[in-house]
Amino acid sequence: METRAGDPGAFAQFDLHRVDSPAFVVDAARLRANLAVLADIRDRAGIKVLAALKAFSMWKVAPIVSEYLDGVCTSGLWEARLAQAHYSGEIATYCAAYKAEDLPEIVRISDHVIFNSPAQIARFRPLLDAQGGGFDVGLRINPLHAEGEVPRYDPCAPHSRLGFPVDQLRPEHLEGVTGLHFHTLCEQDFVPLQRTWEALKPRIAPYFGQLKWLNFGGGHHVTRADYQREDLIAFLRAVKAETGCELYLEPGEAVALDAGILVGTVLDTQWNGMPVAIVDISATCHMPDVIEAPYRPAMLGERDPEATGEEPVRLGGPSCLAGDVIGDYVLPVAPQPGTRFAFLDQAHYSMVKTTTFNGVPLPSIWLWDSETDALECVKRFGWESFRDRLS
Repeated sequence: METRAGDPGAFAQFDLHRVDSPAFVVDAARLRANLAVLADIRDRAGIKVLAALKAFSMWKVAPIVSEYLDGVCTSGLWEARLAQAHYSGEIATYCAAYKAEDLPEIVRISDHVIFNSPAQIARFRPLLDAQGGGFDVGLRINPLHAEGEVPRYDPCAPHSRLGFPVDQLRPEHLEGVTGLHFHTLCEQDFVPLQRTWEALKPRIAPYFGQLKWLNFGGGHHVTRADYQREDLIAFLRAVKAETGCELYLEPGEAVALDAGILVGTVLDTQWNGMPVAIVDISATCHMPDVIEAPYRPAMLGERDPEATGEEPVRLGGPSCLAGDVIGDYVLPVAPQPGTRFAFLDQAHYSMVKTTTFNGVPLPSIWLWDSETDALECVKRFGWESFRDRLS
């Protein structure tokens, strides 16, 4: 998987020794800049924008997010609780399948409760009716139009469990449903969204008169500098006029795009047919998408081996997993024990996916403001974080 993120921005001037290691560092100024872009699109297109907590849920900056956007979208009870406690605005909750014991609280917390199938709506209809309103019911549909580069990240891959196949949609499935949700993108431009809509529209056009809202999900890389924002705004205006629906976007990575780095340290080096370095960042524990996608994260100040003639160093984590390999890099300085380095664009997804597998410590979390140079350690994790997950 290729990503066009990795702009160092103000991090090019950040002293990596100001924080401990490993550590996530989030730039509040870059976060505000991303949110300003999203708010501008929202205002000019006349839509609503919700931040996807599944991608970035650093609630320390919830006041900043709430200042710009209309609310958040959540993926179940725990994220909904986090949203209620720290964020302002609307809460839209979608889960592939709800537990009966969780749903009453989810319904009380959420403004929109989006289901994955008409069958589950019907099964929980008595519970929903008993809540007495205050929320609306949505249905996630599968447009059956694949745009993803990687099948495991593609909600429309063959036999996907995500969303009700739109070719099975019938009028009776929308009884009591006020809106439809769909999601097909992953770090993509405007054109894939346009293609998705062109494939989906004929199938749902008969229901435009009864639907109040349409949610276009996430995966929109709208805060990337070369994204076609004017095309997106014109498109959203046209869809809103054509359908008569309120429109929602749910950006995740776009909220925190290039707003955070992951700082690490070289622990040891050796030779095994090529230079090898063991570092205190683990792909499996701290950046699992490196293995799952897979993809190669950009490094701050990385040098080009073709330009320098230097041999890349293979960086691997401290865990016992043989595949805990991040990739091959020419570091900005010669790798030796104690050398600091950083990977770019690690605020979204990496932060929320960290684990303590193998007893590998979790990175600390820091908030930096590149405009004021204020730096705050938001959280450090002791070994108790590992112990308390076990019994």
